[in-house]
Amino acid sequence: MWRRSSYSNAQGGDCVEVADGFQGVVPVRDSKRPRGATLHFSSRAWGAFVTGVRTP
Repeated sequence: MWRRSSYSNAQGGDCVEVADGFQGVVPVRDSKRPRGATLHFSSRAWGAFVTGVRTP
């Protein structure tokens, strides 16, 4: 199941989607191209990215 960022606007906008439920990896894709390529990040790398984005 793919989910969008809570910061995405109502029209979908330019955002990424992530899929949960994969052990040790986080798949990421472009919401405008759901059948396009996906990137896969380790859970640790994705967590560091999210922390960095949230930190002012």
